[in-house]
Amino acid sequence: MPASIVVALVALPLCLGVALASGAPLMAGLVAGIVGGIVVGALSGSPLSVSGPAAGLTTIVLAGITSLPNFEAFLLAVCLAGVLQLIFAATRGGVIAEFVPGAVITGMLAAIGLILILKQLPHAVGYDRDPEGDMGFVQPDGENTLTALSHILSNNILWGAALIAVVSLAFLFWWDKAKPKDGPLKLLPGPLVVVLFAVGSNEAFRQFAPELHIAASHLVQVPVSATPWALADQIRLPDFGAITNPKVWTLALTLAIVASLESLLSVKAVDELDPKRRVTDKNRELLAQGAGNLVSGMLGGLPVTSVIVRSSANVETGADSRLSTMLHGTWLLLGLALMPAILNLIPLSALAAVLIATGYKLAKPALFLQRWKQGLSQFIPFVVTVLAILFTDLLVGIAIGLVVGMGFVIWRSTGNIITYVEYGETVMVRARRNLYFMHKPALQQALERVPEGTSLLIDLSATSYVDLDCIDIINGFAKAAQYRGIDVKIRADHTRKAADKINAPITRARAT
Repeated sequence: MPASIVVALVALPLCLGVALASGAPLMAGLVAGIVGGIVVGALSGSPLSVSGPAAGLTTIVLAGITSLPNFEAFLLAVCLAGVLQLIFAATRGGVIAEFVPGAVITGMLAAIGLILILKQLPHAVGYDRDPEGDMGFVQPDGENTLTALSHILSNNILWGAALIAVVSLAFLFWWDKAKPKDGPLKLLPGPLVVVLFAVGSNEAFRQFAPELHIAASHLVQVPVSATPWALADQIRLPDFGAITNPKVWTLALTLAIVASLESLLSVKAVDELDPKRRVTDKNRELLAQGAGNLVSGMLGGLPVTSVIVRSSANVETGADSRLSTMLHGTWLLLGLALMPAILNLIPLSALAAVLIATGYKLAKPALFLQRWKQGLSQFIPFVVTVLAILFTDLLVGIAIGLVVGMGFVIWRSTGNIITYVEYGETVMVRARRNLYFMHKPALQQALERVPEGTSLLIDLSATSYVDLDCIDIINGFAKAAQYRGIDVKIRADHTRKAADKINAPITRARAT
C-alpha cells in the first residue's frame, strides 16, 4: 500500500502536466491516470508496470485535438485506437518487443533517468513554466531542456522551493542507505515522508517566514469540485457521429501504433528493473492497453500507455504485484473526489526531488561503466540511444538506437563467418554459419585467395541455409575454376536445397 500512495503522488502532477502540454482539459489527464491504474492494472500481466497518460504522445494528441472538429471527436479516436490495440493483441502483435536489443532498452532507461533529472531541476527551484509531464527536448513554451536550465540562473529562484527540494533529496539518498531492514519502519517509503515534510514546511513558511512561502502557482493544482458527485459534470463523452470522419480514423491508427510500441518497450524495460526478473506476456499487455484506451476514451480521458517514470517509482518503492498499480489509480480517484484541496497543498519541488532521485537510480554512472566493459558493440548503441532520446523524444530516440543496434548485429554476423585454410595444394573454404546476402563480400574475398592448380573444398556442412546470391558466387567461381586448374568440391551435409543449385561435385560427408 505505501508504494501505491507514492506512485499516486508522483502520477498526479504528471497526469496534469501531460494534459496541459497536450492542450486537453486537465480532467482528461486525471481520467487517463485513474483508468491506467485500475483498468489496465487489472488486465495487464505485468506485476510492476504502471500505465497512464504518456508524455511521448503529447505531440500527436495536440495535433489531433487541433485538427478535429471538437474534443469529443478526439475522444472517439481514442476509443477506436483501443479497439485497434485489441486487434493487435488478437493477432499476436506483442512479439515485436522481442526484437529490441538489450543495449537499446537499457539506453532507454538511462535516458529517461537523465531526462527526469534535467527536467525536474527547474521545478525543484520553482521554475515551473514547462508542464510537469513534458519529456521532450523542445518544450511547449519555446524553450528546450538545456535553455530551461540556463534560465534557472537568470531568474529569481524560489528559495523556499529550493530548500524543500535540497532537504528532500538529502533525505531520500540517506534513507536508501539507512532504512531499517526489519521492523515497521522498513515499510515506510521515503517519498511519502518527503511529501508530508514539504506540506508541513510550506505551512511553517507561511506562518513564520513569509518570504519563503511557496505560492499556489508552484503547488499541485487539481480541479476542485463542490461535491464528489460534481466530478461527473466535468466528464466529456465521445462524439460517435464523427465516426465517418477520415481524420478520426487516421488519428486512431496513429495512436494505436505509437501507444502500442511505447507500451511494449516500456513493459520490456520494466521487466529489466524487476528484482524477480519476471517476463510479461506482451500480447496480454496489448489487450490491457487496448481495453484501457477504450474505457479512457469513453470517459473523456487521454490515451494511455505503460510509462517508465511511474513504473520506476513503483519498483523503487518496493511494489511486488499489480495490486500497487490498481491501488494507485484508486488513490487518484479518491483524492480527486474527497480531498482535492489537500492535494493542492503539495509543493511541486518536493515531487521534483522524488523524480530526481528516481532518475539517478535509472542513470547511475555504474550503468555506463558496465556497458563500456561489455565492448563497443554494446556501448555504442547504448550511448546513441541515450543521446538520441535526450535530444529528440522517446520513440524517435529508440528508432535511432534500433538502427545503430541492428547495424552492429549485421556487422557481427558478417565477421569471422568464413574460414580459409590452405595446406600444400589443398584449400578449404568453410562457412561456419548460414550464409546470407550480407556475407557475399567475405565469401568472394576467400575464394579470390585460392591459388591456381589447387584442390578446393567448399565446406557448407555447418549451414542449414545458403542465400541464392552466395550460391551464384560459388557457381561462378566453380565455372571459372576449370580454366585455372582448380578442382572444386562441395561438402553440403544439411544444405540439400542449396546443394541442388550448386553446379559442382557434392559430397555428403559431415565436416570434422
